[in-house]
Amino acid sequence: MTIEIIGPEAEAKLDWIELTEAIEAGHRLPRAEVGDTVLRRGEDTLLTRSAWIDGMGLAVKAATIYPGNQTLGLPNLHGVVALFSDREGLPEAYLDFALVTKWKTAADSLLAARRLARPDAEMFLLVGAGTVASSMVEAYSAAFPKARFHVWTRTPESARAFADATGATPEPDLEAAVRKADVIATATMATEPMIRGEWLKPGTHLDLIGAYRPDMREVNDDVMKRARIFVDARATTIRHIGEIMAPLASGAITEGDILGDFYDIASGDFVRGADDEITLCKNGGGAHLDLMTARYILDTVKR
Repeated sequence: MTIEIIGPEAEAKLDWIELTEAIEAGHRLPRAEVGDTVLRRGEDTLLTRSAWIDGMGLAVKAATIYPGNQTLGLPNLHGVVALFSDREGLPEAYLDFALVTKWKTAADSLLAARRLARPDAEMFLLVGAGTVASSMVEAYSAAFPKARFHVWTRTPESARAFADATGATPEPDLEAAVRKADVIATATMATEPMIRGEWLKPGTHLDLIGAYRPDMREVNDDVMKRARIFVDARATTIRHIGEIMAPLASGAITEGDILGDFYDIASGDFVRGADDEITLCKNGGGAHLDLMTARYILDTVKR
């Protein structure tokens, strides 16, 4: 059996809409089994995230994080995704870590936006100007033909550099930008809320991407109170990420206020109900999404 080695060159064959459809189809299969491990030696870390979906196969996403590499002129993060066949457990492909992560992360939020954002959305606000924000420009553009991109960051210089690279419009004032946005994507490392509920206009959709630890969040309790709340996966968000944990702890929301995750798409419960609703989806990621993305990439490359 030939094992495919898939690197960044595969991007030319990939399609954002096709990937969201592949992720949606993956959630019609039996629920994924997932498991994470973390090994440490001082500041050095080995992180593995594994998933098994009956009917799709298995994937292990492994990453080494070596902070000291910067003194050697090397990247701090290295990784690979190994994909295995469902029936025999044979290795099928080794995929570039950054390739899978980029497409998984952006397609996750794009799938949510295709279900929850108004289809006539025009003003897209990116809060943060890193790699994820750049990917969201690509992803949103594939599904929203009227999209106009705006960007806000804590430092005007980074917003201007992002604007020069992507064609987005820099926004000097976060509150003013939020008040006019149709879709807001947050991709920051914030540990204190930046976006307030009273700033949101009716009909806004929020894709919350950045927070991934219990001490991280990007929006305040009032946002959570005003919004119809969805998550990509209950298992990777409710008890793991501050964006959900904090308002649950404060009593601002209950678990019953989380109306659905991607496993509820098939039943029709993951959907916008009215044009004036404020909708929100927390992107928590998860190894099952890496598996779905890796399977899509391999299938696409082999066409």
